[in-house]
Amino acid sequence: MLLRVCSSPSSFFNLRPLHLFTSSPKLPFGRPSLRREFRLIPSRSSSSSSSFHRMESPPASSSSQTPVTASETDSLAKDLQNQNLGASVDEGGAKIKRKLEDFNWDHSFVKELPGDPRSDVTSREVLHACYSKVSPSVPVDDPQLVAWSDSVAELLELDPKEFERPDFPLLLSGAKPLPGSMPYAQCYGGHQFGMWAGQLGDGRAITLGEVLNSKGERWELQLKGAGKTPYSRFADGLAVLRSSIREFLCSEAMHFLGIPTTRALCLLTTGQDVTRDMFYDGNPKEEPGAIVCRVSQSFLRFGSYQIHASRGEEDLEIVRKLADYAIKHHFPHIESMNRSDDSLSFITGKEDDSVVDLTSNKYAAWVVEIAERTATLVARWQGVGFTHGVLNTDNMSILGQTIDYGPFGFLDAFDPSFTPNTTDLPGRRYCFANQPDIGLWNIAQFAKSLAVADLINQKEANYAMERYGEKFMDEYQAIMSKKLGLSKYNKEIISKLLNNMAVDKVDYTNFFRLLSNVKADPNTPEAELLKPLKAALLDIGKERKEAWIKWVQAYIQEVSGSDTSDEERKARMDSVNPKYILRNYLCQSAIDAAEQGDFSEVNNLIRLMKNPYEDQPGMEKYARLPPAWAYRPGVCMLSCSS
Repeated sequence: MLLRVCSSPSSFFNLRPLHLFTSSPKLPFGRPSLRREFRLIPSRSSSSSSSFHRMESPPASSSSQTPVTASETDSLAKDLQNQNLGASVDEGGAKIKRKLEDFNWDHSFVKELPGDPRSDVTSREVLHACYSKVSPSVPVDDPQLVAWSDSVAELLELDPKEFERPDFPLLLSGAKPLPGSMPYAQCYGGHQFGMWAGQLGDGRAITLGEVLNSKGERWELQLKGAGKTPYSRFADGLAVLRSSIREFLCSEAMHFLGIPTTRALCLLTTGQDVTRDMFYDGNPKEEPGAIVCRVSQSFLRFGSYQIHASRGEEDLEIVRKLADYAIKHHFPHIESMNRSDDSLSFITGKEDDSVVDLTSNKYAAWVVEIAERTATLVARWQGVGFTHGVLNTDNMSILGQTIDYGPFGFLDAFDPSFTPNTTDLPGRRYCFANQPDIGLWNIAQFAKSLAVADLINQKEANYAMERYGEKFMDEYQAIMSKKLGLSKYNKEIISKLLNNMAVDKVDYTNFFRLLSNVKADPNTPEAELLKPLKAALLDIGKERKEAWIKWVQAYIQEVSGSDTSDEERKARMDSVNPKYILRNYLCQSAIDAAEQGDFSEVNNLIRLMKNPYEDQPGMEKYARLPPAWAYRPGVCMLSCSS
């Protein structure tokens, strides 16, 4: 099967919105046309009532101004933010609160999929298996619970009093077996920086099992930094406090921003030091060890399928078993698709066999939904200025969640070429502007694995990639329109804004928050136009000031044509433009204090990030621009060493 993919993200897909590019010589990008070189053209007669929430893209000849449709994922975001609000209650109406010993374990992954017959942790190639049973082996010396998430505990129906147990740190570090658990490490492979890396796997993460709550929701508990596994290769299977704090804080911050993500139940210190060479410069040092208990419906990745597809005929059946497992437990609606629903059939060309019928092949429907979920996720990253940093295929969740927080970073000054990962220099494969293309490239690799196992055909694989492109553009345009308070998408307004922001290095988060203060009054005196944005437009000269005045005038002209009042528009814009994000320097301040035994700043950030869209009087310092020290190595940019 031939899928049109290549190793360079920008040379083929070109999914980056045009306004992420600028002609400024300060940026290493040209200005390519925004083309979508997909082979397949979906039928325009297809119904939009599909369970995959199909949305049509405008024809190439349409105006740059198109109505902003209500995104299906707006409700998804609110559901994600409020997962803990619908707390489970027992028959008497009391909220269910379980002890750790009362967890309802299921262990479907271990029971339904082939496992490694060996249980030792010797680094080796693990063949014909999805996992290896292995117990946590992290050395501890008086481990301490230093932070936890009440909202994640509520998902698990865990009694908050359990955090006070003297043996809680022992149980959640793996030093003491958690009753009912059945720990294992997952086998997977992946492309790293565009190159096939072969077997990777959980080298320092050990899944304890799956907990079912009273609603029937399935939540996997995983300890990151719990010790060696067969997939550790030459590493020690441990994690340091520095990276563990970042993962704990960011997974919770992303959740409350309304972005799909894995969660974190708690953060513990081990009481033991771990040796790390943070900058890979031959100067290792001792750092405090730590463990994060991560929580997700599933930790299956694109690479979970790639590894078995890469190993020849004998392992192709495992690809099918893994796909069946995922559909059964995480995409059950696909199993119950109505084969008479012609809204799930799409014309893809002029040939007689050019119909993609998603009801006749559940695997095709599945890969299309994964493509759409991934597109929605990446669009939401772009909306808040989040850069993952390591978008290898083994770091891509099949659930469309943000997973594996390493050298991530939120934009400070707007720079499309920003990458927070020192390993990503100088190529910047995973920079902010490249993320949409990389998401598609990764979908292509995932689809190829399913195609190799004869689960989908070429038309179905290419259709999934087309749906990624369409879904991303639909979502991104809707998100950016809402950030600007526009009633319809206006490419010219948004393009000129982001080009201006890139030239003047304007803070991404603060600018959009301030923009809601601009009044839709075309008669505003020119001298008054930039006052609401003064705190974001720093050190701009006369020429640049004129450029900004011209843009604000065009923006006011656009929003003044709406019936929305200034107050209502501000409320809407503030609900999608966060005041607080987890800037790297905030993380580092918390890390510096924590390494001295003070975890108050970690907990301050947890509280702050629960309401990122609220003003939170008294917390304004957390919205400030990064100080000068924030640009030192190890703060604004990080390595993968953790």
